[in-house]
Amino acid sequence: MSENPIAFDTVLDVCGDEHRRIILAVLAEEQRSLTVNDLRSTILNYNHHTPVTEASEEVLTEIQSSLSHTHIPKLESAGVIEYDSERQLVEPTEQFDQLQPHLSAILGTDPNLDEPIEL
Repeated sequence: MSENPIAFDTVLDVCGDEHRRIILAVLAEEQRSLTVNDLRSTILNYNHHTPVTEASEEVLTEIQSSLSHTHIPKLESAGVIEYDSERQLVEPTEQFDQLQPHLSAILGTDPNLDEPIEL
């Protein structure tokens, strides 16, 4: 285990947005690196109940922009993911492993996340 445990305020901060909770939930479920397109598709399917092929360009751009400019940077700065911008790949870190018990409790009480989040 890391010598710097994840701070509770950091847990609350990274879980403070539904898109980030979806990202964290799918990373926890998959237990592997995911592409930004995987994350975008998961958010689209979960929030909009729409496959990528049927989504409007506006919605796709909005989700992509929020991932690139808000959610991925926030999760990376908290140390729970590493982001490879060249490969567009998000990888959970050791800090992510420390987050999981808190994440399970938060996701379990979120009334908007009432089903398993999968790719």
